[in-house]
Amino acid sequence: MKANALLLLLLGTACAGPGTGAEGDLVLHTRKRVEGDGGVQSVDGLTRWDPRRTAIVVVDMWDDHWCRGAARRVAELAVPLNELLEDLRERGVFVIHAPSSVVDFYDGTPARARAQEAPHAETPVPLSSAERWGTNWCWPDPEREPPLPIDDSDMGCDCEPECELRDPWTRQIDRLRIDPADALTDDGQETWNLLQERGIDHVLLCGVHLNMCVLGRPVGIRQLVLLGKDVLLIRDMTDSMYDRDQRPFVDHFSGTELVVEHVERSWCPTILSTDLTGRPAFRFAEDPR
Repeated sequence: MKANALLLLLLGTACAGPGTGAEGDLVLHTRKRVEGDGGVQSVDGLTRWDPRRTAIVVVDMWDDHWCRGAARRVAELAVPLNELLEDLRERGVFVIHAPSSVVDFYDGTPARARAQEAPHAETPVPLSSAERWGTNWCWPDPEREPPLPIDDSDMGCDCEPECELRDPWTRQIDRLRIDPADALTDDGQETWNLLQERGIDHVLLCGVHLNMCVLGRPVGIRQLVLLGKDVLLIRDMTDSMYDRDQRPFVDHFSGTELVVEHVERSWCPTILSTDLTGRPAFRFAEDPR
């Protein structure tokens, strides 16, 4: 009898799906950076999140970009990211799409209305009121984080010839399905309202670009951490704007990894999408490493 009960327990856990505990929690293998005797060290951890108290925010996965390389990588990333979103919806995770400065395209849709109609909730600290690129912006805090490990002062285009700056985006890339139960916003207050309405304490971040919008937007890492949410970056579901001809003169994808390590040291731990899907971590086709 005891053996049969144990077998049923094991089968139930196996059927719960990748990254899922026996009670349905998301089982997440985290990585962060901490100061140690030998300098900054990588520390692995394990945490469990209730999917019903978890949201995923998809940042700036636009339909086009002024940089050809960036647009190409977004189109490639959107395929596995859409599969991830479908998996998370089935497990009860709330999906928030955040295509900054193009939300008007979605006026009248259920996802946009859901964000607009969420009841107002007071924030524990004031939201950033600085402005950049069409939304409020959370600039780096020198008391909390050192300068970025990459030089993106040239805006990070790594194409030859270099692309001309412009605003070609009009909506989110259509490879990402927006479910009627999702929400869509690029506003910090609307995002807070949505999270508080649902009692959501845990937020997964993904999208582009890590050294710019994923960190700085009002729906991004800095703002959500300052608001007191538990935040994790999905480190294989992001990209950076970095030109290999700029400091520290490494390839584009090594540059992105340096920014990931910066986030792990200064803001929040990271995970791989494998924890959520059971599939291998995503890797860009052009990544030479």
